[in-house]
Amino acid sequence: MTEKVKGKFKALRLKNCAACIDDVIEAAAGQNLSPLQAIDRLLDVELEARQQARITLRYRQSKLTEKPTIEQFDFGHHESRKNKRNLILGLMDLGFIDQKKDIILIGNPGVGKSFLAKCVAYAATQTGIKTLFTSSMDMINQLVAAEADHSLVKRLHYYQSQDLLVCDELGYLPLGKQGSNLFFQVISARHEKKSTVITTNLPFAKWADIFDGTTVATAIADRLVYNSEILILEGKSYRKRLKSGE
Repeated sequence: MTEKVKGKFKALRLKNCAACIDDVIEAAAGQNLSPLQAIDRLLDVELEARQQARITLRYRQSKLTEKPTIEQFDFGHHESRKNKRNLILGLMDLGFIDQKKDIILIGNPGVGKSFLAKCVAYAATQTGIKTLFTSSMDMINQLVAAEADHSLVKRLHYYQSQDLLVCDELGYLPLGKQGSNLFFQVISARHEKKSTVITTNLPFAKWADIFDGTTVATAIADRLVYNSEILILEGKSYRKRLKSGE
């Protein structure tokens, strides 16, 4: 009879129920569980396994290459980190994603912007949120290539459909007219629908240097600032400090 039930579980794609039914039956007998309690335990096994599989999938899809956590962030490195501690820790509860808010991290190279963005992205994957971490230039290069081979609509959908999109290192290279227009399309489509995290080394006043003139820069900045948290990180490069052994 057990094998027959296992077959039905597999037919219903409840493979974890099928794999664990023997253990659950044994536990039910030893703990005097009711039939309903045994079924409930079996379904809990299936739900937990599916959630873990979902988390594994979300991490793989995110393109993250590491698993950083906020516990690794040195809040004592600079006063600006200390002053923003509560705000930074608040980001880790991911409530801004439900609110469709954007996060903009501004600061010089090495102050911790990318690390914080990765922490947020990793935390999101661990709750099953559809997440993508990409450098801004890689995203633009992918979109430019898609425009050339007539797959732009599909590629735009890929970036627009992420519940959390992290665009790292905006501002290190100018995007040009084509890149600026493509970046605008992504941000415009996500505005008030999905959350975007941006890390940049340039203040808003210099975004015209990134994008093709003030008009596009203003349009992008207006959308990002409208419903966002803006964190300005100051101080010397943390990476240089570690390298020098200070």
